[in-house]
Amino acid sequence: MKDKFNFSTDKIAPYILLLPFLFWIVIFFGYAFVRVLYFSFTNYDLFSKPEFVGFANYINLFKEYLFARALKNSLTFAIIVTTFQTIFALILAVILNRKIRGIKIFRAAYYMPSVTSSVVITLIFMWLFQRQGVINYLLTLFKANYHIIGYFILLMAILQTLLVVKEKLRNRPVKIFEPSYILLSFMLSFAIIYFFRITGVLTPMEVKDVDTIWLNTRAMVPDWAGPLAFPRPLGAVMLLNIWTTVPTFMLLYLAGLQDIPESLYEAAEVDGASGIQKFFYIIVPQLRHITFLVVTMGLIGTLQMFDQVAIIGDQAPIESTVTLAYYIYRNMFPSSANPQIGFASAAALVLAVITLIVVYIQKKFTGEVRN
Repeated sequence: MKDKFNFSTDKIAPYILLLPFLFWIVIFFGYAFVRVLYFSFTNYDLFSKPEFVGFANYINLFKEYLFARALKNSLTFAIIVTTFQTIFALILAVILNRKIRGIKIFRAAYYMPSVTSSVVITLIFMWLFQRQGVINYLLTLFKANYHIIGYFILLMAILQTLLVVKEKLRNRPVKIFEPSYILLSFMLSFAIIYFFRITGVLTPMEVKDVDTIWLNTRAMVPDWAGPLAFPRPLGAVMLLNIWTTVPTFMLLYLAGLQDIPESLYEAAEVDGASGIQKFFYIIVPQLRHITFLVVTMGLIGTLQMFDQVAIIGDQAPIESTVTLAYYIYRNMFPSSANPQIGFASAAALVLAVITLIVVYIQKKFTGEVRN
């Protein structure tokens, strides 16, 4: 009898411990989902009694121009931002995984954008992307000095090649991207170009100031992409989002890199594998589960992106920055009209379904789903 009582207690204990979490899930997710599902089939404005309208909200939703733009913007934003933030996070993690003195300082510095207030970061970016802002100023500098930059890169490549060839002729096992030689080539190239610059041999070109309108425009970029082009203001938000999310995913990759056995690298070195081969045949396969997590989190986060578009507000045309999450917010909390709760609920369910479909496709593509 005592053993039976202990057995029952062991069985019940986990559920008792899970009760607070289950209560939170049921109330704030389950109940909310049921209410949204119900409202999506009604005409409701928070002030009058809900009126059942069937699938009218869904039909009208796909007829509206702004919803179509929000859908396209959200999918474009999710695909581009998730792709680039995943690639940059992996590359940055590989760089910061090296055992170099003071590397923890660089890790902390790169992580700062992720812990800074989204409102503050967005306001700073709005200032950077003004017509007379820092971005256009830097583009003007590049436009005036791109030939000097080109000479610097060419000279650095020549010096690097000469240094490597010299060591190869001495039968020394040196790689084309030998870090010490890259640093030496960089310093020599910089000194030579700087000398030509101060002596007047190389001078900046006279160019017109870059006057690109980044936010308050309906221009589509890139021009040659046709129907695949996206609004320039949305591109500015993409740059902001990539910069702020890469550090978080970098930490996930960094943790995964430190779990890769050193024996794999040692075996690769014995076989004469290069750094690039180690990256593609050791690092990428070993971090497959981390990549799945990063891509999944990235897709969910980008499809639900709201705060940065809301902060930009009237600084850009609504159709150039609107996403599905912001579209739902505008219908639920309009500035000068009655709330369209039924319409917003239908849009919210469409967003949920799209998120589930995209994540499932991603899981199927990466082989995480087993039949």
